[in-house]
Amino acid sequence: MSFTPLPQRIEAILRRAIAQAQSSGALPPVPDDQELEIPIKPAKQSHYASAVAMASARLFKAKPLDIATTIGEHLPENELIGKVEVAPPGFINIWLAEAWIQQQVEVIIAAGADVFSLDIGGEQRVIVEFVSANPTGPLHVGRSRGAVVGDAAARLLEACGWQVHREYYFNNGGRQMEMLGRSIQARYLQALGEPADLPDDGYKGEYHVELGNTLAQEVGDAWRDKDWTAFKQYAEEIVFKNISATLARIGISFDQFFNELDLYDSGAVKETLKALGKAGYTYDAVTWKGASEEEIIKAKRQGTEAATWFRSSQLGDSQDRVIVRSNGDPTYVLPDIAYHVNKLERGFARAINVLGSDHFTESQVVKYGLAALGYDAERVDVILHQLVHLMRGGTRIGMSTRKGEIITLDEVMDETGPDAIRYFLLSRSTDNDISFDLDLAVKQSNENPVFYIQNAHVRCAGILRQLDERGYDPDWDRNADISLLGEEERSFVLKMLEMPEQLQMAYENLAPHQIAFWTLDLARAFHPMYERVRVLHSDVPDDVGKARLRLYRAAQIVFRRALTLMGMTAPDEM
Repeated sequence: MSFTPLPQRIEAILRRAIAQAQSSGALPPVPDDQELEIPIKPAKQSHYASAVAMASARLFKAKPLDIATTIGEHLPENELIGKVEVAPPGFINIWLAEAWIQQQVEVIIAAGADVFSLDIGGEQRVIVEFVSANPTGPLHVGRSRGAVVGDAAARLLEACGWQVHREYYFNNGGRQMEMLGRSIQARYLQALGEPADLPDDGYKGEYHVELGNTLAQEVGDAWRDKDWTAFKQYAEEIVFKNISATLARIGISFDQFFNELDLYDSGAVKETLKALGKAGYTYDAVTWKGASEEEIIKAKRQGTEAATWFRSSQLGDSQDRVIVRSNGDPTYVLPDIAYHVNKLERGFARAINVLGSDHFTESQVVKYGLAALGYDAERVDVILHQLVHLMRGGTRIGMSTRKGEIITLDEVMDETGPDAIRYFLLSRSTDNDISFDLDLAVKQSNENPVFYIQNAHVRCAGILRQLDERGYDPDWDRNADISLLGEEERSFVLKMLEMPEQLQMAYENLAPHQIAFWTLDLARAFHPMYERVRVLHSDVPDDVGKARLRLYRAAQIVFRRALTLMGMTAPDEM
């Protein structure tokens, strides 16, 4: 079942009213080169309000108040709108029909787990790439934000009618992987009792010491004369297996792990470079062609040799970018362009990447590369996220990946559980850093938003459990008279009906954190109502109790839906 957000439904009704007013001559036609905008917003004095009359005063060449009155007089018959009032200087205040509001309780129950699904994507295919951490060590809590945001974005897209393909770009080439191999080689030799120094940029973590020790126990001194590539392959397999297990533990899975080296083996990287050159977007030089005199002198002084540059400045970049170094090795940009060509060639209508904010420039250059090759770069969207800071006792816990001073995602899950990580890493906009308060995350109280939200679902489940415990028929409330709900309950129904609009806004902004914000608001509306609105109580008549039970059935479905969209569990007991 597909839903349409209420503002869109109201807009459609107002458009029909305007069309009828134009047909009758009460309003003039809109010029062909003009577009009529109909803003709809929630209002305090009514359910919704529209400022269309003010927005269209120039188009209709009339006073806003007169336009609003005319639109109100031409409203078509519909089940949604119960009352309309016009207020100076031209607002159209709209109240939803009470009968329609009541019907939505049954609509929610009938929809079940997929309640409030939207048909925006039209079942088109979209690829969401996220995590994509180099397999150099365990997944740490800093990387986990991209994992949580990426999976929540994928769930959001599915709820909005897209066929989602989740992908992890398995980056197992480059200098970082070489440093991994050399680091494990050194730790292995040290485990054999031989002198061996870590490379200057090697990995100093205890995890890598353990890998070296384990290998020494497994093979003895048989690997003494192997080069670093064997150690790299050994570590890579173990690390990636551990990363996969960690992600599974937090409920994240992928449809495909894409190996970066496949782009080299297939010739895609060379073909991309060749295509960029054929299109006139590459050149060989010591510095880029727009370099300042100072940059040129510095390059000569350092003895810099010629590299291959991408003319990204012609496509909007601040400068051209090196895509092949002077030693012949590609920079990260070239295989990334090849990878995104691959994505679009696989037939995905959209490609969404979830990256740390330090990848901003690289992500833009990739889009310039696609444009240079004739692809629609607007089909690629990027969600950039800021850092995660762990807090305990009001103090930030320091971390350094290179030094091995990290806190792994597994360690945090051991302490807080997956749900807390999911919520806290979604609870702020990706534009902002997050301070993850470990002390708060484990509290079983209303201070903890995870507990507060999940407890709403628990309370709904508890009412249904009481129904069974007291021997009531499971269908006791099937023919309930929903009109017996009071004002507080009807207000909560309206709050639940905000969800399609919230999904749409989150989708349009690629901002799954908005679901986290709204769900907490929904819980804040629920708990005070629950304290006052009883179901199976001696003071509550059966017919009223039945109506309220239907409401709590609907509430449980909506809370479960919201929790699932965030990748969290919906417990029946706590």
